[in-house]
Amino acid sequence: MTRRPSPSSSGTCQNELTEQMLRLLAIMDRLRGPDGCEWDRAQTFSTIAPYTIEEAYEVADAIARNHNEDLKEELGDLLLQVVFHARMAQEAGLFAFADVARAIADKMERRHPHVFASPEQIGPDKVRLNWERIKAAEKPRDSVLDGVALGLPALLRAQKLSDRAAQTGFDWPDADGALDKVREEMAEMLAATNNRDREEEAGDLLLAMVNYCRHCGFDAETALRLATAKFETRFRMIEKMPQFAAASIEQKETMWQEAKISLGNE
Repeated sequence: MTRRPSPSSSGTCQNELTEQMLRLLAIMDRLRGPDGCEWDRAQTFSTIAPYTIEEAYEVADAIARNHNEDLKEELGDLLLQVVFHARMAQEAGLFAFADVARAIADKMERRHPHVFASPEQIGPDKVRLNWERIKAAEKPRDSVLDGVALGLPALLRAQKLSDRAAQTGFDWPDADGALDKVREEMAEMLAATNNRDREEEAGDLLLAMVNYCRHCGFDAETALRLATAKFETRFRMIEKMPQFAAASIEQKETMWQEAKISLGNE
């Protein structure tokens, strides 16, 4: 017999949860209604999609900054995107918000049989394998690469595609093999004689780096995000130096090295 999760114990009572969710749905109904907001009424799935992606990134940003108040706000903005898409789908006779909630609830129960159907203690690796096996049975594919969304950031999509391919055995046996590929692609990029070839080889090099990151056990998207944050912190520091604007590139490089030492990020 399937066990359903108990009501949340986070301090928000069930009645308030229902009240606030219905309130949000009613607000969207009003905004999209005949006497609603002209901007909201004019939107479509395609025009709203960029905002949905942006809100997801803002959630990730709040988490990275460890800012819980911002996280609460950004999660609300992301929830609004779900409500917005569901409302437009309802207007088109496709589905409604309740169908969205039901579909994901059914999926979560179906993909966690070790919790809801036959409780047993299993490790995270087996949970992941079970998830992929059940997912594959739900949606038969022509290729293991099917289902990796085109709309994902290129770096994240590259990691997902390479991970899918690796599941078939199409992979280097260890990180050293992946690193050799990085060196090979670097050499090919340096040997390229025109910008078109350099662009192609630079892409191959980036993909090889993604595979190397995967073999090392860390996420390429996170690694780049950390590096970008480090660059931003250092640059903001040297940018504020009075001599920065008039400095030569050599002098700016010296400032950069000093910033690295000052910040303890050599």
